Amino acid sequence: MVLEIAQIEVKPGHESAFEAGVGQAAELFRRAKGCRGMELQRSVEVPTRYRLMVRWETLENHTVDFRESADFPAWRALVSEHFAAPPQVEHTVLAVQGF
Repeated sequence: MVLEIAQIEVKPGHESAFEAGVGQAAELFRRAKGCRGMELQRSVEVPTRYRLMVRWETLENHTVDFRESADFPAWRALVSEHFAAPPQVEHTVLAVQGF
């Protein structure tokens, strides 16, 4: 399992619209090949900062299957107007599970 973590800074005043767009996009992720779940977390200290976390079976499910699908531009159309800067994306794998 690969966890995609995208740190997204949104324009001040766009928080509600951004969250609504991510909510609408949930179906795009649900039907994506190899996607096993997604969630959006909002920073308490910096309310315009979010972390989108998407669980993929493989890295390629994100970087190839999703990004090369028609759903990727549809995702971006729902949310990109709210970006204050390009998202910072990284992929992680579980190293230690405490409990």
